[in-house]
Amino acid sequence: MNCLVLDTATEACSVALQWQGQQVNRFEVCPQQHSQRLLPMVDEVLAEAKAELTQLDFIGFGRGPGSFTGVRIATGMLQGLALGANLPAIGVSTLAAMAQQAIETYQARDVFCAIDARMGEVYFAHYQVLDGLASLQGEEQVLPPSEAAKLLVASSGAYGVGTGWAAYAELDANQQIKVLADILYPDAKFMQSLAIALFNQGQVQTAEEVQPVYVRDTVTWKKLPGRE
Repeated sequence: MNCLVLDTATEACSVALQWQGQQVNRFEVCPQQHSQRLLPMVDEVLAEAKAELTQLDFIGFGRGPGSFTGVRIATGMLQGLALGANLPAIGVSTLAAMAQQAIETYQARDVFCAIDARMGEVYFAHYQVLDGLASLQGEEQVLPPSEAAKLLVASSGAYGVGTGWAAYAELDANQQIKVLADILYPDAKFMQSLAIALFNQGQVQTAEEVQPVYVRDTVTWKKLPGRE
């Protein structure tokens, strides 16, 4: 399977290419620079592998949740590349990608993902390993850390990943979960196995059909005094 996967949903920007059995990856934490770095990173991995975009089977992307702007950047780039190369597209959950990294790196059985969603909330999901892949338990949610804490299940194989744990101490005040400080952001490298599984299941879309997943559908804010 030959595929390209890209992600810009958080502070990190990453690209992963699987080409004729070799893996070529790029990962950078570069806040506010995704739109400048993403296309050069795509060009770099293709050049290193001596591959052409049109030779791939599909293109995948981190479909969210995450930063609204970041998710839109990845979606727009995916659509442009897929349309230009006439390739199918696959969206992968950014939370699932972090869970997959914990499964592949730490042999995790239960993974609780929490990304700081700002405004006193986290993007949260619980995954368990099934046939080597992250399998969603319940649904992806955006909720206060205190509410997410009620969904934790302590076990010897339970791990926490994402920026939410450091941002909100109340997320695991009783320290039930072993938090992995080295898995803070999704990485396209760990989206590949998930994307390939979706491709094999026929869960592909055209570039026109692709939609970002924000989880938080509306954003509320307090107006400044006198501006009501």
